[in-house]
Amino acid sequence: MSNTVSAPPNARFTKAQRLLTPAAFREVFDAPERKLHQSHLMAFVRTNTHEQPRVGMAITKRKVPTAVARNLIKRQVREQFRVKASNLENKDIVFIVKQSIKGLSNKELINEINNIFKKIEKK
Repeated sequence: MSNTVSAPPNARFTKAQRLLTPAAFREVFDAPERKLHQSHLMAFVRTNTHEQPRVGMAITKRKVPTAVARNLIKRQVREQFRVKASNLENKDIVFIVKQSIKGLSNKELINEINNIFKKIEKK
């Protein structure tokens, strides 16, 4: 039995829940309300004017050289966001990788992502 929280039956990850344009990313990077740190990941958080939370990821080749690893991080962030989006306020969240995730297990990666979402939910 997994210790992950089950998503509401209507939890979906739609295009409207993604940061799509460079301008949207720039707004979050230039004036974040909060920066949330974990050992490998960091999230920039800013309130948005939309009626739902949105997520974006800036995962560079320099920090995560293989496409397989970059895609794994993106999948995990999207999935955890999809599950927790109903609990989040109208925030724009951008995840970046601070240091390589080499040697980090899937469970540890999910824990880091969940810890960031828990901090966002608290405030």
